[in-house]
Amino acid sequence: MGRVTKKQRRTGAAVLTAVIVGAGLLWFEPWALWADETVHEALPAAAAPAAKGTVPAGPTTVAQGSFISHEHTTTGAVKIVRLADGTLTLRLEGLDTSSGPDVRVWLSDAPVKEGKAGWGVFDDGKYVNLAPLKGNKGDQNYPLPADLDLSAYTSVSIWCDRFDVSFGAAELVRT
Repeated sequence: MGRVTKKQRRTGAAVLTAVIVGAGLLWFEPWALWADETVHEALPAAAAPAAKGTVPAGPTTVAQGSFISHEHTTTGAVKIVRLADGTLTLRLEGLDTSSGPDVRVWLSDAPVKEGKAGWGVFDDGKYVNLAPLKGNKGDQNYPLPADLDLSAYTSVSIWCDRFDVSFGAAELVRT
């Protein structure tokens, strides 16, 4: 077995560096921070079976809150709306946050805390991972599971599952 030359060491180091940089790019997805996705969904219109001669009740807000920023600047409002058929939908209105890898909408029992103290608390207790965030801007709806005990959840987080951090969160206030 021969000696390894300087050229072979440099080539090996360059290949190793390229692999590490490539893996880092795939993991962090930095391009996602600059790719805005705007969603404009209307509140779903559920068709409730109305009794003869009655008009189904319209959507009713049962809880609401406003987002505060955590890891990324996040603004907008969240509502939990009971539709005419009795189903519940979580609605984000005027959302404006950053894009990122593996960003999700979570219901949680964690308290909403300002600053860094609030960044990582949402996976400490009970939470429901509703769905991937449809877009980092705009209005969007997320149906809630029929068997969900809404009283067990006090907050909503825009959660980056890749890095276990909240982009922003809102305390839910019952109406």
